Amino acid sequence: MIATRPAEECDLDVVALGEVMLRLDPGETRIRAARRFEAWEGGGEYNVARGLRSVFGHRAAVVTSLVDNEVGRLVEHLVLGGGVDTSLVRWLPFDGVGRAARNGLNFTERGFGVRGALGVSDRAGTAASLMAPGDVDWDDLFGRRGVRWLHTGGVFAGLSDGTAALAAEAMAAARRHGTVVSYDTNFRPSLWAGRGGSDRAREVNAGLAEHVDVMIGHPADFTAPVAGEPPPDRSGAGFADAVGVVAGSVPGLAVVATPLRTVHDANDNDWCGTAWSRDGGVVRSVARPHLDVLDRVGGGDGFASGLVHGLLAGGSVPYAVELGAAHGALAMTTPGDTSMASAAEVHALAGGGSAAVRR
Repeated sequence: MIATRPAEECDLDVVALGEVMLRLDPGETRIRAARRFEAWEGGGEYNVARGLRSVFGHRAAVVTSLVDNEVGRLVEHLVLGGGVDTSLVRWLPFDGVGRAARNGLNFTERGFGVRGALGVSDRAGTAASLMAPGDVDWDDLFGRRGVRWLHTGGVFAGLSDGTAALAAEAMAAARRHGTVVSYDTNFRPSLWAGRGGSDRAREVNAGLAEHVDVMIGHPADFTAPVAGEPPPDRSGAGFADAVGVVAGSVPGLAVVATPLRTVHDANDNDWCGTAWSRDGGVVRSVARPHLDVLDRVGGGDGFASGLVHGLLAGGSVPYAVELGAAHGALAMTTPGDTSMASAAEVHALAGGGSAAVRR
């Protein structure tokens, strides 16, 4: 169980720090062949706050930056449609063409069968990537106003040296004011390709780990590998051993959790979640072999928001992992980054429910 600040002492239950991009979805066709796109909003950190608000009913806000033009306002309207507070958005003026700053775009194919999902990001020089320490009054947010939970992650930290430093500033301030901090390592090769690759990502994650209460992601994403060590097995092998090493090196960590996925094809994944806590060791959710997947993007964020909800509600780690795995599974049955599930559906599935018709 994670101790959180009382809800009545805080204006917000959760704040996400991260970039929100406009996702352009070609549906069943390919990006290169599309003639129209459906627009969604999405971002690794934001998706968690969005799920916590729209699915589980928590008071949520996002700290990000957007350029004040029609694209930025479209993103804002999509965020507001999910019930997330946009009052903490930092707006930058539009210079007419986007030389100084721009809004990020993410073209995403869902994939089908042997053709995997594909994301093509257009996000260099975005308003969010230009954020840096000093942009936000964290002591006012976490102190005067009060926030129960801060969530950020490796996508935001990977945008620039400034965003990594801002994440550290936010996390340290949250800790000072008793706000629980979660961080999703969420490694994106495209973000780090010109900035030192996986080694640099691991270095940044390791530096931020000292501020984290709940780490989401494989421990190998934020610990130095042993010489000759293979990449982490995302189906879960070695998780317990890796966490054992981390427990001693990062004493402030209370929980480490990750979704486990084996990809048979784009629409057929084995799926479950696992977590370690100092009190209870390693636990694993119900396994869902050969889960049917419509759109895998956002499944990990669905896991994270279900997990955080369980812990915010005062539940045990096993309970929170079951909610996370159930919510992630449901999030992958609908299009777009963000979840369309209901809390009742998540709890029913976590409790052993099926896909039988409900009337």
